[in-house]
Formats: sequence, structure tokens, C-alpha cells
Amino acid sequence: MSACPPRLDPVELEDDLETIETDLLLSGLYRKYGYDFREYAYASLKRRIWHFIDTEGLKTISALQELVLHDREALDRFLLGLSVNVTAMFRDPEFFITFRNKVVPLLRTYPFLRIWHAGCSTGEEVYSMAILLQEEGLYHRCRIYATDMNEAVLRKAREGIYPLELVEQYEANYQRAGGRGALADYYTAAYGNAIFRASLRSNVVFSQHNLATDGSFNEFHVILCRNVMIYFTRPLQHRVHSLLRDSLAGFGILGLGSKETLQFSPYEQEFEQLEPGTRLYRRIG
Repeated sequence: MSACPPRLDPVELEDDLETIETDLLLSGLYRKYGYDFREYAYASLKRRIWHFIDTEGLKTISALQELVLHDREALDRFLLGLSVNVTAMFRDPEFFITFRNKVVPLLRTYPFLRIWHAGCSTGEEVYSMAILLQEEGLYHRCRIYATDMNEAVLRKAREGIYPLELVEQYEANYQRAGGRGALADYYTAAYGNAIFRASLRSNVVFSQHNLATDGSFNEFHVILCRNVMIYFTRPLQHRVHSLLRDSLAGFGILGLGSKETLQFSPYEQEFEQLEPGTRLYRRIG
């Protein structure tokens, strides 16, 4: 008589079931819609999945899978919750100070500039860079491509309308980033909102692009991909590093978030850091 296989502890079974359900959910999203979260950091992803489940009044990940695969509006809500959209105008002012002092002089040597904001979220940093470039007399010869995988956040970015109370708090960031005037010079206050000037997006193209699955679509003088890759697994980070490197012109500039780095990446030796402590790199290889 053959021996029975050992029984797993109930806790082990429960954890395994959650993993199975999560894998099926992520596979379904990719196969039906093309959204690939399979190499996002699992702990952060799981928290967001369960938060959405609670918000929707569901009980299981399987119930969530059924909902988003059959209800497009539910999918849009889920994507909004799953995407990490923590952003601010002139976030990390030291980054923008270094950009003004170290990068702008390099950009003045080009007759025309292509800039890619990868993972632009709701657009606050896109408008921040547009203001900086306008103040430095470079905006008129720029084309800024602002991309995100989430169409809902892109719609908000295209509108350029943000809560006035929030924008007023960005004034300190703007001044610390070397602003030449007042942030209020660039928007109109109305009905509790700050409506940014249309001229700030006249040279901006907002478009969907998924860093996890899509390829390069142009060659850029500057690529900004800030506070995006911290939510990716190491293999996905390396894939995105490769994508950004292949999209960057020789001697082009790459800007990352304060907790991101090219150190230990396959392309570390192909870049030089413009200033210690600031995540601005110049491609040299």
C-alpha cells in the first residue's frame, strides 16, 4: 500500500491559495487587456489588491478577477488603485536645482530637444519641468512625451487642473527648486482649483505606454523616470533600464527618483553621475 502524501498546514494552504489567485488575476489582466503587473513587487501589489477588494465589498481575489475581466469600468477603477500615483510638483527640489545648474547648459547646445517623462502619473512633474524649461528659455524648442500605462491618470494630466489647496503647498518646493517667480504666475485659481496655463502643455504629447511590455518609440535627449521602478522586481528593473538606455541619445541625460539608482545595473558603467547624491546621469557609453 502506497503512503499518503503529507498534509500541508492550513496556514500554508491559505497562503498558497492567495498566491494562486493572485497569479491567475495578473495573468488574466495581461492576456485580456495587455496590462502586465506580473513583475511588480509582490508585497506592495498584494496590499493594493486587498485594499481594492475591501473598497468594492468583495471577499476574494477570485471574485475580483471575475469582476475586472467582465466589467471595463471596474477595470478602470482597479487600475487607478493598482497604479502608484504618488507625485507632487517640484518633488525633491534638489533634483531640479541640479537640473538647472548641470543639465540646462548641456541642453542649450541642441537646436531641438526630445524629452520623455516615463510613468508621468497625473502630470505634476511634467508641468514642473515645463515651467523650468520655460524659465530657462528652452521650452519653445522642446517636445515632451509624457507617458503612463493608466489612461485615467493621463486624462487628469492632460487637463492640468489640481486642487488649489494642494498647489499652494507646492510653492515652497518651487522656490527651493530655483523658481524665478511665483508658482501662481503659471495658473488661474477658480472654484477651488488651480488651472495651469495651456501654454505649458502646448509642446507636450500625453500617451499610453507600458514600461513592462512596450518598447522604445524614439530617441531622447532627456529621459525622466522617477519613483517608478522602486515598485518593480529586480528583473523588471533591469528590463526597464535596458529600455531607457536604448531610448537615450549619446550623452543624453537620465533622471531617476531619490530611492532609485543605476548602481549594480547592467548599464552602470555606461553612465556617469552628474552630481553625487542627485539621481541625474549622463550616458557616456
